[in-house]
Amino acid sequence: MPILFSRRRLAALCACALAVCGAVVPAHAQNLEGPLTLVVGYAPGGSTDRMARLIAERLSPKIGVPVTVENRPGEGGRLAAKQIKRATAAENILMLGNPAVMVIAPLVIKDAGYDPDKDFVPVSQVSSYDFALAVGNKLQLDRAMFLVGRLWAHPEEAIFGVPATGSLPHFFGLMVGDALSVQPQIKGYGGSAPLAADLSGGSLPIAIDTLDSLYAQHVAGKIRILAVSGKKRASFAPSVPTFREAGMKIDADGWNTFFAPSSMPQPKVQLLATKIREVMQDPGLQKAADALYITPVVSTAAETAQMLKAYRQQWEPVVRRSGFAP
Repeated sequence: MPILFSRRRLAALCACALAVCGAVVPAHAQNLEGPLTLVVGYAPGGSTDRMARLIAERLSPKIGVPVTVENRPGEGGRLAAKQIKRATAAENILMLGNPAVMVIAPLVIKDAGYDPDKDFVPVSQVSSYDFALAVGNKLQLDRAMFLVGRLWAHPEEAIFGVPATGSLPHFFGLMVGDALSVQPQIKGYGGSAPLAADLSGGSLPIAIDTLDSLYAQHVAGKIRILAVSGKKRASFAPSVPTFREAGMKIDADGWNTFFAPSSMPQPKVQLLATKIREVMQDPGLQKAADALYITPVVSTAAETAQMLKAYRQQWEPVVRRSGFAP
């Protein structure tokens, strides 16, 4: 027996069919129609570069096009940001940025050459990392509370080595100084490698850097990490207490987040955000990141935007109060 439909019911069915198609088709209609480039504003080998490469190999099958990582070092990551902000709507390009480029530089440089809010759209946070307070073996300290007592008795010894002046560890060092009620002298180095060398060699007593940069030497017994800045202990360093556990009421972190140029159409941004989030849920990627001392993060575009807003509210007063100018 034939099934008869009224015009009204037929119209309703057509509308439902279109709605279903609309939910499915965009995944195909938003095809990138060309390879995707993930830009890192630093030389190969760093934690940002390693994270980008872990993601690239897993993202390509999900979006159906080749994904490559391109290193564009220069100006502490700012060169890449200045170049990518000029990308056209047709270009498939994302930048894996960090706080130094997207938060700190625009606060301390009069004209950084880009505006994080106007020139970029946050896509997805993919990792977070802690900062660490470490001492050389010359100090023979194994607990943060012992360092606190020493610096209270000898505030002139509060010399904190950091990988670079104007870096996030620099400003976190100032936060540590506030927590300890001492005014530290910040000594900038030309990167994490020379900083760690001086710390393990005994010519630098105290250092603040990212946990992943210092942890290998800690494991080797060349230095000792006294505290980490996370709200909880790092999964790969469960024996190292947090600052709060050590009696200092501070916590902070850094991150790596993908940003799209503001010219990128919103449907494409959303597609990439969804697919990157799927990649970050992969247990294989999470295990690989953990092996590199990187904490993977699964985040939506909306959650990433919320994180960035809160992050700026936390760090802007610290940076401005420092009076730092490059």
